[in-house]
Amino acid sequence: MIGLLASVLDEGASAAIDGRVIVYRVSLFVASLLFLVGLRMLTNPETARRGMQMAVVGMALGVVGTLVHHDIVSYHWIIGGLVVGTVIGIPMGLLIPMTKMPERIALSHAGGGLAVALVGIAEYLAGHPQEHGKFAMGSVTFEIIMGAITFTGSLMAFGKLAELLPGKPMTFPGQNAMNVLLLAGALGLLVVLVLHPHLPVLFYLLVGVSLILGVLLVLPIGGADMPVVICLLNSYAGLAASASGFALDNNVLIICGALDGGSGLILALIMSKAMNRSFANVLFGAFGSDAAAAAGGAGKGGNVREGTPEDAAELLKIAQSVIIVPGYGMAVAQAQHATRDLATALAANGTNVRYAIHPVAGRMPGHMNVLLAEANVPYDQLFELDAINEEFERTDVSIVVGANDVVNPAAKTSPGSPIFGMPILNVDKSKAVIVLKRSMKPGFAGIENELFVLPQTMMVFGDAKQTLGKITAAMKGGGH
Repeated sequence: MIGLLASVLDEGASAAIDGRVIVYRVSLFVASLLFLVGLRMLTNPETARRGMQMAVVGMALGVVGTLVHHDIVSYHWIIGGLVVGTVIGIPMGLLIPMTKMPERIALSHAGGGLAVALVGIAEYLAGHPQEHGKFAMGSVTFEIIMGAITFTGSLMAFGKLAELLPGKPMTFPGQNAMNVLLLAGALGLLVVLVLHPHLPVLFYLLVGVSLILGVLLVLPIGGADMPVVICLLNSYAGLAASASGFALDNNVLIICGALDGGSGLILALIMSKAMNRSFANVLFGAFGSDAAAAAGGAGKGGNVREGTPEDAAELLKIAQSVIIVPGYGMAVAQAQHATRDLATALAANGTNVRYAIHPVAGRMPGHMNVLLAEANVPYDQLFELDAINEEFERTDVSIVVGANDVVNPAAKTSPGSPIFGMPILNVDKSKAVIVLKRSMKPGFAGIENELFVLPQTMMVFGDAKQTLGKITAAMKGGGH
């Protein structure tokens, strides 16, 4: 940031400087500042919306500043790109529901990765990195590797999230060894191209290897690990953008890419820690595979106690404290508003209502928080795992809305289970549990849930949105 400000002042002091360069440099400086402040504001729910707005303004300034750069000789293709991007972007923003946000983010990552890779390819074909030395060539090749991996990897993540591809890990013998060889090959090609840049055959081979690597890195990762994958792909995209900034001498790309890459990596580490897992286990362990499920997914057996929405309402009418645990099933059923309506009815009945949010619930970081915020659930009712886990044993009723693996006691009691050691919400310690679920189908880990057969658990089967509506209607039929 200090270097960017110095460059603005130095160029502004030059009498021969083009006015457009000053606009370009100042725009990038202000945009970078807005990104930094906006990112800081995202750490607090009360300021997050303003932080996002500042980032949007920063991005607009960055685009405007770039459009006045003196190296631009024609705006025809730029205008065409703006039109195409606007035609695609506005409908995506307006029409895609909040419940499909993970899929939309995966597509955005894919688009960003493709854009960065294409910029790198264009730079190489134009001969710029070859002319500017080894550092420029290294930046371009690294940019292409990370951009291509992000592109195809994000497409695979989108396929899994949209259920176009199997959610379980897709593996074959020797897959990890092949991934390591491909990665080593890509890095080897990078080194050779830095030393001998005028070898187009090796350049195109680098592009192909990177595209294949993105596919093979994500396919063996199970759906339960999608929050970590989304963070990691976000980090890859940021690193690619930062490398692109070095190649193009664009400071805002360097700063924003570094912010994106660093924050994505930190968030992925936090997510892995929340699952009590290492990066190596997430990337190469094939979590949720059939073999792992067979080894630890037998469960303890037992009888399921099934109830009706009216039974659940009668239980809730006499509850003094209730904790709601949302999961991916709530997103699929688009039941966030119905969940809020039930909480409102409970509060009107004098019940203390809180929400327990597991860090890896859903398919992206903060997935449940985003959905509940869209339903206008107060922030002060949302509690993270560490802040609420001890409260379950003092809670009359816990309501599980579409959550599965994050409330499975097997993580604490079954050493052979693929989720053993993962911190879970202690729903099983509640005096009574109501589980809203479509069926007894296992979660993404592929194992039975011991919570469902506990004596204090009532299973209410059906679409969560409709079931919650029936419970709320029955609740309003009488008080404590």
